[in-house]
Amino acid sequence: MIAATPEPPYYAVIFTSLRTEGDHGYEAMAARMAELAAEQPGYLGVEAAREDVGITVSYWRDLESIRAWKAHAEHLVAQRAGRDTWYRDYRTRIAKVERDYGRTDASGPRST
Repeated sequence: MIAATPEPPYYAVIFTSLRTEGDHGYEAMAARMAELAAEQPGYLGVEAAREDVGITVSYWRDLESIRAWKAHAEHLVAQRAGRDTWYRDYRTRIAKVERDYGRTDASGPRST
């Protein structure tokens, strides 16, 4: 599903990863992190895809919201497990969204 984000500007955290073999609790933790992130102040939405490369883009109101999420106690546990167990390689990129356009539904295109 495509996240319903507000008018820009806002921020995107782009997390790209290559997984190790086996689950090792990954799916349960990923589901918990998605649930927990959605409860955080400043959270706007998420989009994710996984084939060979996993890409998760979460959207946030501001940089402070991103910093608070990165420092959240449960998220810190997941980050550590990711480094130690789940990911062969990963990158996190933070970008400011200045334009957002496309088709949102059958009523027509959105342009900002």
